[in-house]
Amino acid sequence: MSNFDRNTSFGYRGGVSRAGTAEIDQGLRAYMLGVYNYMVLGLGVTGLVALGTHMLAVAKEGGRQIALTPFGQMLYTSPLKWAVMLAPLAFVFFLGFRADRVSAATARNLFLAFSAVMGLSMSSIMIVFTGASIAKVFFITAAAFGGLSLYGYTTKRDLSAFGSFLVMGLIGLVLASLVNLFFQSSVMQFALSILSVLIFAGLTAWDTQSIKDGYYQSAGYGHEVVAKQSIFGALSLYLDFINMFQSLLYLFGERND
Repeated sequence: MSNFDRNTSFGYRGGVSRAGTAEIDQGLRAYMLGVYNYMVLGLGVTGLVALGTHMLAVAKEGGRQIALTPFGQMLYTSPLKWAVMLAPLAFVFFLGFRADRVSAATARNLFLAFSAVMGLSMSSIMIVFTGASIAKVFFITAAAFGGLSLYGYTTKRDLSAFGSFLVMGLIGLVLASLVNLFFQSSVMQFALSILSVLIFAGLTAWDTQSIKDGYYQSAGYGHEVVAKQSIFGALSLYLDFINMFQSLLYLFGERND
């Protein structure tokens, strides 16, 4: 599991005047559209890299997986597999530490690079689960994510009270998941998957509201600040989606024979 510092702030300005409300609302719509566009682009890069890696790593005959290629053996059975599994977590910590120091263009490139690294890490799910079940769970995740994000965007309820609770739960989830990499307990993995779905469902709504509020706070600080904030907002939602998808896939995915 991986997470990004969801509380990155670019400052706060006072209330918006009535004369500027319509302009801000129009800007908010464009801003949120940009956030979702970046998120979808990241998911697309992840999917393409995962598919390409799987094609290079697995030999097939008659549409069935029969063996790992030398590339696949190096990627999934050699010590390199640990670097592949842990690289996304290391990458996201690096992004968190550098958030305030990079330009918007650099942030965008790092986000796309991270999406590619995540695709490399996730390519193994195509060996474990059937393509049909991966597609099914993806659309289930998309529907759930859309509803939760819409709730976070439209609700008048302040969700910040849940933020600290969710982040604490996430930290515990990350630590437990790292421990289970070595123990490989299926019972523990099942419990962690259920907990992960619940935590990232809450984070989806909370992050969406935080991203929306962040736009109002940064209005007037310039294009560079807003552009960088939208990229890191997209990263937060991307991580919510990916983690919820992986957990639902473990719970409901159909495994290859």
